Amino acid sequence: MGFRLETEGLTVEISDKLLCLFSTDVSAEDDRYVIEVPRQEIETGDVEPGEIYRVALISRDREETDSSASTTTQRTSAPSEPQPPVEVGETRYVEIEDIGKQGDGIARVERGYVIIVPGAEVGERVKIEVTEVKSNFAVGEIIEETF
Repeated sequence: MGFRLETEGLTVEISDKLLCLFSTDVSAEDDRYVIEVPRQEIETGDVEPGEIYRVALISRDREETDSSASTTTQRTSAPSEPQPPVEVGETRYVEIEDIGKQGDGIARVERGYVIIVPGAEVGERVKIEVTEVKSNFAVGEIIEETF
């Protein structure tokens, strides 16, 4: 299975196996080209150094439009990383899939985005309120034990 990502007239099928999604440059290094993985992707635990992964490259639309001051400002201030799929204060129903290194429950939502749920156990289905949002993970507090 998977989900569809539709943006700016482009539709992409995304696999449930997606571990992370980020923007990066391709750089030349001697006789090869290198794609750098941001440190945060390693720190979240979804990607491990030394392991082998499949990599999909998706073209960015670099089409220039009418250049106005507001367009230029918007382009330079727009983040290159995808935005988190949750917001502080949002409630979600999640299933705890794993336990993190500190013993907290781990749930995954859209694009494999991680929500850390302290006090939750593997297999629990809980209603949470998102209390903290970072670019690569969020923290949620249990507000209802099971659903």
